[in-house]
Formats: sequence, C-alpha cells, structure tokens
Amino acid sequence: MSVVNLNAWARPSFIINQATKPKSWVLFHGVNNSHLSTVIKRRRRVASISVSAVLTREDAVEMEEKPAFNFESYMLNKAAAVNKALDDAVSLRDPLRIHEAMRYSLLAGGKRVRPVLCLAACELVGGAETTAMAAACAIEMIHTMSLIHDDLHCMDNDDLRRGKPTNHKVFGENVAVLAGDSLLAFAFEHVAIATPATPTSSSVQIIRAIGELARCIGTEAPGQVVDINCEGLADVGLDRLEFIHIHKTAALLEGAVVLGAILGGGADEEVEKLRKFAQYIGLLFQVVDDILDVTKSSHELGKTAGKDLVADKVTYPKLLGLEKSKEFAAKLNKDALALLAGFDPVKAAPLIALANYIAYRQN
Repeated sequence: MSVVNLNAWARPSFIINQATKPKSWVLFHGVNNSHLSTVIKRRRRVASISVSAVLTREDAVEMEEKPAFNFESYMLNKAAAVNKALDDAVSLRDPLRIHEAMRYSLLAGGKRVRPVLCLAACELVGGAETTAMAAACAIEMIHTMSLIHDDLHCMDNDDLRRGKPTNHKVFGENVAVLAGDSLLAFAFEHVAIATPATPTSSSVQIIRAIGELARCIGTEAPGQVVDINCEGLADVGLDRLEFIHIHKTAALLEGAVVLGAILGGGADEEVEKLRKFAQYIGLLFQVVDDILDVTKSSHELGKTAGKDLVADKVTYPKLLGLEKSKEFAAKLNKDALALLAGFDPVKAAPLIALANYIAYRQN
C-alpha cells in the first residue's frame, strides 16, 4: 500500500502550507555537516520556545524549570551503548579473517539511527533499553550486511563507505560476501538468544519480533531487484520509485521501530501507529539521501557522491526536481510527527528528534 499519493502530490497545484514549514528550512543549504553534534545543536536552537506574554509568571517559571530534551547527549549515549553491545556480540575468534571482515564494517562508525530508533520505540511504549538492545544490534548487523553487499561490483560497485574503503576492497569479494551472510544469520540468532525475558518480552513477543525482522528483510530484495531493473529506463514513474524505497530503505527502518515497540510491550494499536510513523521516516530518509547525492561532495558524505546519476538511477530529484523533492521531504516529516501526537510527549521526544534529524541531516 502506498504511503502517500505521490502522483497527486506532485501536481503543480500542490502547495505546502508555509506556516507548517520548519523555521530551519535551510536544512539542505549551507549547514556545516562535519559532525552529528553540529546538526543536533542547530535543531535544539530551532526547537526553542519563547514564553508567551499570556502566561502567568508562575506558568513561565514552571516551564523554565522543565529540562529540555538534549538530543545530542541522547544520541551519543545510545550510540555508545549500541557500539559496546555490537563489540561484545561479534568478537574476534577463529577463523579470524571472516570475523575481522564482519567487525570492520559493523564497527566502522555511522550514526546508529536504526538501532537508536529501536531503543526509542521500546522506551516509548514502556519497555527498557536492555529489553530491545539485542534487537537493535540485530538491525544494525542486517543494515551492515546490506551495505557490504550493495557496495559489491555486481550491485552498486562502490569503493568508499563511511569514509573508508569498502569491505570488498579490503578483504576481497569472496570474504565480503561471506561476512555479509554471516551478519545476516547471526542477527536472528542474537535476537533469539540475547533478548532477556521480561514482562514485555516473553517468548511470544520474541517470536513475533523475529517474524517481523524476517518480513522486513524479505521485502528488501524485491525493492533492490526493481531498483536494478529500472536503471537507465526513461519511463519510471513516482509509484514505481516509491515501491523501490518502501521495499528497501524504509523496510529496515520500519523493522527497527516495530521490533522496539513489540519488545517494549506496545499494544497492537500503538505498534501499528509506530509502523506508519516508520514508513514515513523511511521514505523521508531516502528522499533526503537522493537530495544529498546531488548536492554534497564525496568528502562531505563519506561515500561516493553522484553515483546515482552515473548509474542513471531514478531518484526523487530526477523525477520531481530538487525544490519539489525538498518540499516532499518536509511533508513526510510533518506527517510522521503527527502520528506521535497521541503518545506521552516526554517519551516521544527522542523519536520526534530522530525524525527531525533524518529530515535535516547533511550526510
């Protein structure tokens, strides 16, 4: 099912309400993107709220005393916890070569957006970080597998990933393929074995989570195949493009959020609302990725810039143009945030900030 009616949206008559645009609508222009903290600090400034003149002095004092959500600190702390868990999960052992290759890509850095989304969704519905950590690591293992395989000569043929030589350039194509395969298989084992039994993560929830993990991975393959088949074609429409990305980038982001919600003990209604939220931000992630591919350098991105253009792939800027792609990104972000309105705003703050970060990222 389509997330949005792209064809209707893309008509010239479509106009985003200017009042709903974020004040930082320069997100795709001129922001220093060297560090995650730079973007995060900017988001914090944009999100600051001035006290209205109609509030009483007591109300104003009460508002000022409430600590603001520190997204930079949250991301750094969660990423550090995820990195430690990944390091512990995939240790160096015989045969060394394959485990070195697995760890090379798995621990190469990255923003850890997907595992943090998993942890944030778990905590939003009342679960604990430890309950979803194995699932969060599994999501990152699978994401890393997809990057290793995407970079191969038979796929996207890339030599740079996260600012470093791609796995196959260091270990050879044969080991890179096997490293990806091993991460994929181990992801399921890790969820099954390392997820603690809690009131919210009984064996029923764990099995359900494993099923969701398999489902979201299974949907990635059709998206990848359609993406490859569409290279160089002139008649690829918006519906086809959305199918590709809902079944590629968005699928794993959806899995991350849904796994966290399930293991956190979320009600079915909450899980489905968060699923829809994840579909929006998953598509948003890809729209922004397409924009950055044509507006940033390889040095800024940490990967080869402009490769979609060279491969003659269909992208949102190619079909919609750059400005309408930016407008579409803003609409997806707005629709995603609307789905969090019914949750506790304090617990929802990390997911709100993560959605904004995905929208405003610069690499």
